Amino acid sequence: MKRLSIGFVGAGFNTNFHIQSLVEVRDCVVGGVTSRTRESADKSAALARELGLGEARGFDTVEEMAADPGIDAIWINSPNDSRIAVMEAIAAGNARREVPLSGVACEKPLARNLVEARKVVEIMEKAGISTGYLENQVFTPSVVRGKEVIWGRAAPLTGRPYLARAAEEHCGPHSPWFWRGEIQGGGVMNDMMCHSVETARFLLTAPGAPRDSLTIVSVNAQIASLKWTRPEYAQQLKDTHGEEVDYINTPSEDFARCTVTYRDQQGHTLIAEATTSWAFVGAGLRLSFELLGPEYSMRSNSLETGLEAFFSRKVVGDSGEDMIEKQNAEQGVMPIVPAEASAYGYAAENRHMVNCFLTGKTPDLTFNDGLEVVRILMAAYLSAETDRSVDPSVTDLEEFRPAVAQGKWRP
Repeated sequence: MKRLSIGFVGAGFNTNFHIQSLVEVRDCVVGGVTSRTRESADKSAALARELGLGEARGFDTVEEMAADPGIDAIWINSPNDSRIAVMEAIAAGNARREVPLSGVACEKPLARNLVEARKVVEIMEKAGISTGYLENQVFTPSVVRGKEVIWGRAAPLTGRPYLARAAEEHCGPHSPWFWRGEIQGGGVMNDMMCHSVETARFLLTAPGAPRDSLTIVSVNAQIASLKWTRPEYAQQLKDTHGEEVDYINTPSEDFARCTVTYRDQQGHTLIAEATTSWAFVGAGLRLSFELLGPEYSMRSNSLETGLEAFFSRKVVGDSGEDMIEKQNAEQGVMPIVPAEASAYGYAAENRHMVNCFLTGKTPDLTFNDGLEVVRILMAAYLSAETDRSVDPSVTDLEEFRPAVAQGKWRP
């Protein structure tokens, strides 16, 4: 079988997670990387080579990489404000090829708002390129296996599940642009709620059923700044990320909660509860999931790893993330995630996308699914701003821009 040669747009933390996960994926190599600086692109390409993932090399532009016959598919991991420009460059590069690209996959969120989301869908449809929406938490092994057990063993006997909970919490993003609402499109809601609402929907959806088997009835949300607008922490952000990250004058939310009410095809009410935070101080990144039904429940917590280490005060070293993503301490009892790229769903997600692009199948999640997630996020921001529930099916969200994304939000 032909191997899929992947080109990465962006060379940051997330791209390196993807590259590490590809060690566990058959029939693919990394062909190239492009980024805002050639230095960072070359660094990620070197990582791919070190891991035995082919002869990856750095490219100067997105169009150059997309046009190269040695690249078969593109994975987009660049900042959110670059989505349309990147898609246009990919389409331009694809038009120069004798053999079209097999597919384009884009990290969450698909875009910062519905106008941009529709535009990126349109660009790829016009180019005739298959798309995949990269939502790793839907592919998390504990989520996938938990859903299989609940729907296969309990639901047929006592009824479908009716309540799903999903949460993602950590101490804050790595890169400065994540903290800037106008670039990122919001704060923690836009950055991480896309994970949680989509994973909760996935858990509530019957295996093999289409997305529209669940109808959204209402979205109710709240956002707040609990930590990073406090003067001492706002100054910490400036010291770490530069003067442009100004949480006194242009803050983004560091806490968000969202409740999505659905109705299934039999008229049952279903509820998805999602919580996200950049203000969580614990061992590191915490992902938690629950699924509840008439006579059963399922839960998963990424910090319950089954492996931990203890370091006394005499074990002193530099800060890092060698045990867990967003690690907050280097002493005491520390959980260790042995294979983070697998545990967080990256390996299974990429295995699925590679297989689909090689065989011509439509991925389980496409850009159209990413667009629907953006619709939920816009409804959630509108709900938080107006302090009311929002029905996305009857509310015009097409031109809506969150106040956070406009620099106008004041907690």
